[in-house]
Amino acid sequence: MTIAIAALQRRRRHRGLWAYIARRLLAGAALLLVLSSLIFLGTALLPGDAASALLGRSATPAALAELREKLGLDQPLITRYLTWLSAFVQGDLGNSLMNGRAVSDSIAARLGNTLFLAGFAASIVIPLSIFLGLFSVRYRDSVIDRTITFVTRGLVALPEFFVGYLLIYALSISLGWFSSSSTVFPGMSLSSRVVATVLPCLTLVIAITGHVTTMVRACVLDVLSRPYIEMAVLKGVPHGTIVWRHALANALSPIINVVLINLAYLVAGVVVVEVVFVYPGMGQFMVDSVFNRDIPVVQASALLFAAIYIGLNLCADVLAVLANPRLGFTS
Repeated sequence: MTIAIAALQRRRRHRGLWAYIARRLLAGAALLLVLSSLIFLGTALLPGDAASALLGRSATPAALAELREKLGLDQPLITRYLTWLSAFVQGDLGNSLMNGRAVSDSIAARLGNTLFLAGFAASIVIPLSIFLGLFSVRYRDSVIDRTITFVTRGLVALPEFFVGYLLIYALSISLGWFSSSSTVFPGMSLSSRVVATVLPCLTLVIAITGHVTTMVRACVLDVLSRPYIEMAVLKGVPHGTIVWRHALANALSPIINVVLINLAYLVAGVVVVEVVFVYPGMGQFMVDSVFNRDIPVVQASALLFAAIYIGLNLCADVLAVLANPRLGFTS
């Protein structure tokens, strides 16, 4: 009887989990739909249009009218939006206005470079931040704790472009250890790619580590204030055991949220870093496209960034619930 009840509870929990994921997916899809309309409207309201940018100041009215008709710019805004959204859902991101290539082909290589840089930085940030946060809690109110807190909060205040230029001056211009620009290309070996992306990776690590460390410390300290932790202290359990074995396990849910949200920033927020180091990723590609008024590329890039950010937030919600079943599936 007990086994049957346990099996029934597991089935109910699985159904609840899938229902929760379905609700979060629907909410994410609705949010992405709203963002797509804002992105399209924002690019449509920019001064001038793609036809004027392509033909330049010497364009005749007849040539402008012909090109606008070819690009569909003479149609109502709502018609253009629905056509663009329908094509996007089917995987057709349109063609670049600058070179005529399919936007999906251009984005594929750039997105791979951005994901590599973000993954490289995340492989350092995640273990380093969790260790520093827990180490700070382990020696709470000591010189070690105050030093880690001071340094991490100082790092949070530093803008990425300042850190990037500082690293270029110190490690590239002064010491000559690395190139000031991060050039990568298809077929490049992994070791060469790692060396080429050291400076932008360090910039992202410095920009993110402080925030994640601070949040990990706050999450663990919040757990340490719970009654069962006080009971463990009264029983004489060593402080290190309480932090690493009891507090960390119960702080996993908020830590997962913090880590994945910052991963979303690493993927979608690398624009400034890529521009500083002339790194051929999505951020640099998007900035160049904005400068060249390549509207299809700008729209596709912005919507892709939004989809990645929403997707990682969805993963954070689901993993947080799995890490702490007491949260339930009511969110």
